[in-house]
Amino acid sequence: MAKEIERKFKVVGEGWRSEVTSSSAFLQAYIASDDDRSVRVRIMDGERARLTIKIGRNLVARDEFEYEIPLADAKELVESALGVVLEKTRYRIDHKGYIWEVDVYGGAYAGLVVAEVEIEDEAAEPELPDWIGREITGDRRYSNVVMATEDMSGELVNGLSSAAR
Repeated sequence: MAKEIERKFKVVGEGWRSEVTSSSAFLQAYIASDDDRSVRVRIMDGERARLTIKIGRNLVARDEFEYEIPLADAKELVESALGVVLEKTRYRIDHKGYIWEVDVYGGAYAGLVVAEVEIEDEAAEPELPDWIGREITGDRRYSNVVMATEDMSGELVNGLSSAAR
C-alpha cells in the first residue's frame, strides 16, 4: 500500500510557467465518496486511464491505491460521476529536490490554480518557490473530491469568500 503525503498551496503569478518540465490534461471523476474514502477515475491526455482509491480522513496523508484501467472502462465510469467532472492541466516542476505539480483548472473551476508537493513525511519542509501563495493543506474546499461532489466553484473561483484566496 502506498501512502500519499502532500501539501497544497494557492499559486500566485505566472513565474512557475518557466520551470515546467512536462504537462498532462486530466478529466477526473469521482465514482464513490464517503467521509474517509473516495474512488476516482482519471483520464490523462485522452489516451490512458487510472482508477484510484484513497482512504483516510487526514487531508495531508492518506492510503492510496492506483491502477491502470482500459480507456473505454474509464469513459464509461465518467458517465456515472458524482457531481462535477473536474478538468485540469497538470504541470510538473522540479524545484530544489521536490516535484511540484501545478493544476490549472478548466470547466466549472476555470481560473483556479493550485500547487501540490508530495513529501516523504509530514515533518518535511520543502523550500517554497516564489510563486507559491497561501497554504491550503487541510482546507477541505480545495480537496478534489469536495470540489467534484459539492461544486465549490462559486466560492473558489468567483471570489464569494475572500478567505478562499
